[in-house]
Amino acid sequence: MNVFKNLQERGFFEQSTNFPALEKLFSEQKVTFYTGFDPTADSLTVGHFIPIMAMSHLQKAGHRPIFLIGGGTATIGDPTDKSEMRRIMSRDEISHNVNCFKAQLQNLIDFGNAILVDNADWLLKLNYVDFIRTYGIHFSVNKMLTADAYRTRFERGLSFYEFNYMLMQAYDFLELYHRYGCTVQCGGNDQWSNILAGVDLIRRVENKTVYGLTLKLLTRSDGQKMGKSMSGAVWLDKNKTSPYEFFQYWRNIHDDDVEKCLKLLTFISLDEISEILKDINGAKEKLAYEITKTIHGEDEAQKALQASKSLFGNENFSDFMPTSKLSKNIFEDGINIADLLLKINLVPSKSECRRIITQGGLKINGQKISDVNYSVNLENFDNEQMLIQKGKKIFHRIKLID
Repeated sequence: MNVFKNLQERGFFEQSTNFPALEKLFSEQKVTFYTGFDPTADSLTVGHFIPIMAMSHLQKAGHRPIFLIGGGTATIGDPTDKSEMRRIMSRDEISHNVNCFKAQLQNLIDFGNAILVDNADWLLKLNYVDFIRTYGIHFSVNKMLTADAYRTRFERGLSFYEFNYMLMQAYDFLELYHRYGCTVQCGGNDQWSNILAGVDLIRRVENKTVYGLTLKLLTRSDGQKMGKSMSGAVWLDKNKTSPYEFFQYWRNIHDDDVEKCLKLLTFISLDEISEILKDINGAKEKLAYEITKTIHGEDEAQKALQASKSLFGNENFSDFMPTSKLSKNIFEDGINIADLLLKINLVPSKSECRRIITQGGLKINGQKISDVNYSVNLENFDNEQMLIQKGKKIFHRIKLID
């Protein structure tokens, strides 16, 4: 099957400048396409997963992906969905983050075949007056202000510094068209206005037709973005989100989201997915295993699966579950339960801890905690270990060290 048609049937696409032309293009020739990522952290999150999976599918079908790092645009920051201006990053920070991305995506993107570029290579060399004189004439301020990226910020305040972002991203597409013959830009649906700007700039400057394509954002059935756990973002870096926690996140998603995630975030065929969905619990386990294997490797996925099975088999401890090693001194005089959960990143705030306790959702070593002022001390430990359970499916072990 044409890979474009396959991705369409799996539910990847949201908007395009011309769907029929794109399907024809991907079926008749090898296409060079690009997706941009801002290196604003040293790890990608599951929110980046859909464009990465789309790149992987297309690369496996013989097309050439450009993995664009926004080292230049990150010095400004995309104002889309942001309530305030981003912190300006140093070049060393950006370089470090790029190396982290490559390590996290080694099972998905073949960087021996893909093109990895940093738009700082051209954006930081631009002469501003020459740039505005040559390309600024192609942008209508009135039209730009109707774009979602700017309209939602306009009333709260938008700096001229950020107003340049759309021009920069549009110029990226033009530069990649010149350098590599790139004819398609892919991105999240929140990037639609910026993508259209690039398509329009190439049409005006080169009188050539290129294409824009947006991918669905990773959202739950209720429309909220996926990728947040009780302790914060779900990262691809195992040092930020352990393989076990990563596995459990997917194992615990709502039933209504399982089919969509199997189609978007795994390479399982559509026919096989139909069979898997006949057992929803088995489908969740399969989803969690496949995604964890893709990001962290088969060995870590197997460990996470074994840990999950042992916990639900009522075994007290597992060597694979998230573990915090804390000094005995912390518990000698006792530590408030909320302070402890904050310390091990099991809750984002003390108020959240109180809510969980009030609703009966917290246990220590199998015993429900009902006092929001509960003090945890050395008596809570058995063989220098303690198991905390939050809700039905989130477990965390604490081990004492001297």
